[in-house]
Amino acid sequence: MATDAPQRPDGTGPGPARPTTEKYVEVQEGAEFGELRRAHRSFAFPLTIGFIAWYLLYVLLSSYAGGFMGTTLLGHINVALVLGLAQFLTTFLIAWLYSRHAATKLDPKGAAIKSRMEADA
Repeated sequence: MATDAPQRPDGTGPGPARPTTEKYVEVQEGAEFGELRRAHRSFAFPLTIGFIAWYLLYVLLSSYAGGFMGTTLLGHINVALVLGLAQFLTTFLIAWLYSRHAATKLDPKGAAIKSRMEADA
């Protein structure tokens, strides 16, 4: 016997009620969702711009400051190698910082919006 109840994504049975398109638009235009977007943008945009500037500095130094980049620091380790490895370190640091930011600031706000939408549906 078929039911009209919404199904879970895996098709195993009834799932939470799904909000209407109008409800999504209403939430998107609301202050709480705007705060969620601001919290994301205020973290992501400055870090993205900073990382791109840092990467371009590395590329420009590699292209135009070969003498500086070739400066030996310790044994066969030069400035270019240290700055290149710092690119990887910076990438992992940003990912870790974003993970912490999302867990503390974004996820709770998103979960609150989601639960309220599912409750209203």
